Amino acid sequence: MDIDGFIKAHSDDWRRLDELMASAERRGQLPAAEIDELVRLYERVSTHLSIARTRFDDHALNVVLTRRVGRARALIYGSRTGTWRDAARFVTDEFPRAVWSARYAVLASFLLFMVPAVVFATWLANSPAALDVATDGDAVARRAYVEEEFEDYYSSQPAAQFASLVTTNNIRVSILAFAGGVLACVPTILLMVSNGVNGGGAAGMFAAAGQMPRFWGLVLPHGLLELTAVFIAGGAGLRLGWALIDPGDRPRTTALAAEGRRSVVIVIGLVAAFTVAGIIEGFVTGSPLPTWARVGIGVTVEAAFLGYLVLRGPVAAAARQAPRP
Repeated sequence: MDIDGFIKAHSDDWRRLDELMASAERRGQLPAAEIDELVRLYERVSTHLSIARTRFDDHALNVVLTRRVGRARALIYGSRTGTWRDAARFVTDEFPRAVWSARYAVLASFLLFMVPAVVFATWLANSPAALDVATDGDAVARRAYVEEEFEDYYSSQPAAQFASLVTTNNIRVSILAFAGGVLACVPTILLMVSNGVNGGGAAGMFAAAGQMPRFWGLVLPHGLLELTAVFIAGGAGLRLGWALIDPGDRPRTTALAAEGRRSVVIVIGLVAAFTVAGIIEGFVTGSPLPTWARVGIGVTVEAAFLGYLVLRGPVAAAARQAPRP
């Protein structure tokens, strides 16, 4: 192929790359699909530049392609550098917007956990026969669990080590809840239901023993934020799976990619929430603080987190949809 044929074969790609770069510079950001197209074209035109340098001794062509590739690289990677501005935008806009867009899926995730939890807890609390079946009829083990083992778990290791352990475990669960959605939501649903049954089982044993204040005093300090984050991760997984089941008027691959990007933002943001919950679980839940103080810390942190999402989410979503001047 001579140089004229080379230019003719690839000029459409160069022109489209120029259009996307101009749009990005004018608007400040691009829709997700156009960002993907910009990256693909940048990689393609970078290859064209390499070919032009190797095959054609044309200074003007090399200069034009070099400038085009450099401009695209600055737009793509310049916007991806870990600056404080990027971090601030993630916290104030990207994360709450992503969670707000998934709010109905988060509600579904909440119900998938809470309905089995409430049903199972109520059943065990009011049926001695069911309680015997669930615990193999071992009344001594039940008493030890309620009176000692459940509380001792929170002080079973040094606080910092315990906080790190539970944070890592919770992040792993959130990733499973999110990633499981890609299999038509089934693993995510099973994970939420099984965790609800387990939580309901613990609550049911405490209720049957007349020890619910003790249960809430040990669960609420860290559990409010921790479970909220789990529900959000489950909602992200359900959204991901639903994009596969019902992509609307988009191709499934396009819908899945778009939802995947949004869900990854959610999972990354939840790392901070799980870290805070882990710190509370390690340093507050098992501490000698009075119950009212431990629960008060949990309620305060949960209120702050929910307030942040509810106040910032709609604002960030509206700003994303508003046309730029």
